[in-house]
Amino acid sequence: MLRGYEGMRYISDNLIVVLDIGSAYTKYGYVGEAAPRGIIRTEIKCPESKEVRQIFSYTDKDDLYQLLVEFLHYIFFKRVVISPKDIRIVIVQSPLIPTVFRNTLAKVMFQHFEVGSLMMLPTHLMAISVLGNETALVLDVGYKEATVIPVFEGVPILKAWQALPLAAQVVHKNIAKAMEGILPEKELTEKLIEDIKVQTCFVTTMERSAKLDTNDPPTPPPFVKYYTTMSFEIPGTVREKAFETLWERDLDNLSIPTMILDALMKCPIDTRKPLAENILLIGGTVMAKGFASRLKTELLHLVNSNIYAEKLKMRAFKFHTAPSKPNYTAWLGGAIFGIADLPSRCISKEQYLQSNRVPDWVNLIDNKKEENSM
Repeated sequence: MLRGYEGMRYISDNLIVVLDIGSAYTKYGYVGEAAPRGIIRTEIKCPESKEVRQIFSYTDKDDLYQLLVEFLHYIFFKRVVISPKDIRIVIVQSPLIPTVFRNTLAKVMFQHFEVGSLMMLPTHLMAISVLGNETALVLDVGYKEATVIPVFEGVPILKAWQALPLAAQVVHKNIAKAMEGILPEKELTEKLIEDIKVQTCFVTTMERSAKLDTNDPPTPPPFVKYYTTMSFEIPGTVREKAFETLWERDLDNLSIPTMILDALMKCPIDTRKPLAENILLIGGTVMAKGFASRLKTELLHLVNSNIYAEKLKMRAFKFHTAPSKPNYTAWLGGAIFGIADLPSRCISKEQYLQSNRVPDWVNLIDNKKEENSM
């Protein structure tokens, strides 16, 4: 047993672990690799209650601490098979993540697992690092929300950021509601709904979408036969309408396309054209068939409408194709960036134990200038 631990210890000394902990899925792997070693659901089976719980469904800090301890223990010892003591960890995370989550995660890493250092990197900046381009407008559509952050010459334009609760969770609710009369409620598990979405649903065109709820709707796509413990049919209307909520404007005239245009309007004028011609889509939801095509059509339609025609003088939108799947593009950026030894970006164990807090750019304590000694 000791020999096995020593082998694990030797491996740990030569590897840097990269984690991207999302609301629904977590990507894990090592720095310098082209893809994560694995993608797992962000949930863990509690040893006491034997209940499977999502990490982000915590009730308070203590509950979150225990969930993260169990979840990270599973990742370190069952997935990446590495001893976390004194190793370097790279965390890729959204800049909009709750402060309590970031601080509790750091506490678990340093006080429970005794990692050597922690590097916390923003999702949107890491995503564009895979392009070899320092300017991009990054749209991240994950499980709970869609966020837009423009990045110009490597600097995020934070005053222009946008966020809406339009993501996979809304799509899942649409599918569950549409399937209520076809399957019993107890059969409609989150896993089944997600599989139905991935395997059978798609984003329809803007032209067809405009006719779906009219008196003369287009002929629906064919139904799909789905086989599980029982076989059932998924109607074509369910397949076609699942993603429609992402494009429907609410009472405030907001949707995913308007988020991009509103973000551009809040950017300096000279940055708007480069940003519009360097759009990067990340997150699992943008992998839906037809998503990018529908988004471009919607943008071109809106930018010529009365709402935006006078405000945005641009008529072209271009999308990047990253050298990875959109659901792990940010992780790949972290795996690339983590190769560099940048002490200023790392939080060492010694630094954390002295202050018991994570430096935060919005906190004046971490941003005040040192006074010159007289």
